[in-house]
Parts: sequence; C-alpha cells; structure tokens
Amino acid sequence: MTKTRWLSDDEQRTWRAYLDSTRLLMSALDKQLTQDSGMSLTDYELLVALSEAPGRRLRMRALADAVVTTRSGVTRAISRLVDAGWVQRVECDEDKRGMLAELTEAGAAKLAQASPGHVEAVRSYVFDLLSPQDVTRFGDTYTAMRAHLLDNT
Repeated sequence: MTKTRWLSDDEQRTWRAYLDSTRLLMSALDKQLTQDSGMSLTDYELLVALSEAPGRRLRMRALADAVVTTRSGVTRAISRLVDAGWVQRVECDEDKRGMLAELTEAGAAKLAQASPGHVEAVRSYVFDLLSPQDVTRFGDTYTAMRAHLLDNT
C-alpha cells in the first residue's frame, strides 16, 4: 500500500482558496450574465464556442469538448438556446445521423450585447487583481493543469 501524501498547511490553504474562489467566481459571472443579459454562464460559453467555430457551427461532441462538459449537458443547453432563437440545429452533411449546432444571427447579436458586461466582470473579478507576471504565471499553470487533466481523463 502506498503512503498518503497529505497536503502541507500551505498547500491546504492554497487548495481551499482555489476551490472557494473558483466557485465564487463562477457564481458571480453567472449572476452578472443572468441579470444583465438574461443568459447563464453556460449559455454564454456555448455561444462563444459557436461564434469561434468555422461557419459558426459545431457537432455536439465537439461543442461538449469545447466547453468541457458532457454531451447530454450540451444537448439540454442547446435546446434552451434553440428555444431562445440563438442557435439552430442543422443536419450534418457528412453524416446524416449527426446534428450540428449553429449560431443564428439573433444569437450573434445576443452574444455581442452580452460580451462587454461579461468582459468587464472578468476584468474586475480577476485581471484587475493580477500583475502582468501573475497573468503569465496563472496562464502557464492553468494551461499545464488543463493538459494534464485532459491527458488523464
């Protein structure tokens, strides 16, 4: 049996601060978007992913990968966005069984309306607290964490 590598006091403090700040940040960003634009953070992330995709469309699996969630979660969220008129489902030309989610003009307009407030919130809650060196350090650290987690899932 391997010996448990318990966290040091500093590691424990850092871990808990990370968890709390991440939860609080996601909640604050979701609240800002809901109040200002009538959409959730999840909806916003999906619209951004579609806006950046070639032809503003993606297969559901690619969309789930882009926002790091499950296909069933994306399917439910896309249904909400279709009902709002911000996304439409389109048959996949290469595979008639597959469906694509495509950003509509109304969705692009909604994203454009929501983005300034969201970016200001991100800047206020995160980047205004960081030095340029912190931004580089955080970027490098979180990029490495993401790659490690994706390689091990």
